[in-house]
Amino acid sequence: MNSTTETMPPAVRRVRAYFAPVNRAAKQPTIFDPAQQGMFALEAPPSPWIDLGWISGFTRKSGTKIEPVRAGAPATPQMQSRSAIDATVALQFASWGKLQMALAAGTQQMNLLKTQSGAVSAGSGGAAVPAVALQSGSTASVLQLGAAATNFAVGETVVVDVDYTGQLGFVGSGVSGAYVKSALTDVDYVRRVSMNVGRIAAISNGAITLEQPLLAGIPTSLMKVSGVAGFCDREGSTFFQEWSALFVAEGQQGERVLWHYPRLQAMASATESSAAGGGGLEMVRQSAEFRALPVADAVDGENVVCFRSFVVC
Repeated sequence: MNSTTETMPPAVRRVRAYFAPVNRAAKQPTIFDPAQQGMFALEAPPSPWIDLGWISGFTRKSGTKIEPVRAGAPATPQMQSRSAIDATVALQFASWGKLQMALAAGTQQMNLLKTQSGAVSAGSGGAAVPAVALQSGSTASVLQLGAAATNFAVGETVVVDVDYTGQLGFVGSGVSGAYVKSALTDVDYVRRVSMNVGRIAAISNGAITLEQPLLAGIPTSLMKVSGVAGFCDREGSTFFQEWSALFVAEGQQGERVLWHYPRLQAMASATESSAAGGGGLEMVRQSAEFRALPVADAVDGENVVCFRSFVVC
């Protein structure tokens, strides 16, 4: 065997999942370059990829149809063509979190904003406590709030985004969280659907420090902060989640198989399954299914739904 071109079949234990934003309005995905980035540290993916941890049940299927072009009598195959292109991906997340829930939900994934005292009950949260304006000097990891920082607590989750002022189309900073077809009246709607969330690690001198930087990066002066009690998704709503995805399987010899899907759009509603856990408990895991959408490869303009790479160094 020629060791420079061949290796033993990769022996892998698990597959790790990474997702990154898609600019929905421009249909611009996040591209991964395996030649430059293929051997990144699994715990520190290159920006803007987000590590969603180990997954199970990773299954990819090709629905691409290859048909013969026939001519003559009797009809004889002369060449082949692809008459339809289709690819799907299915998986289970090993952990729960904001992005895992959003991806598994398939549709809008709502932040349950902390509600005002006496607010009328609503399935996705009632009238929210007024958001707090950011002060100058805020960064993706440190939010300057002044005296208003005392309204929050260490360990609390917050969302940082703009007021809703009648915008139509895709809304949400960093990643589109919803598509608005007609004007709404809820000033907090963008913060309800925003992916720009973080957990508070420390509070000091009017500044809130987050455990991880905000997905959308440095906040703008128009953004405000709301406290989040939890997350909610609604089966039956119309929005489709769309993300760029990267799946990595690392072999025992250090080699890697990478599957890069520039555009994955959800194709199933939220589904859970239970598996036996320790102490008589059951582990509830979220399942997700996606359909791959095409992009044009910059090298030659070919339409591609998935890039599969084998990296050895």
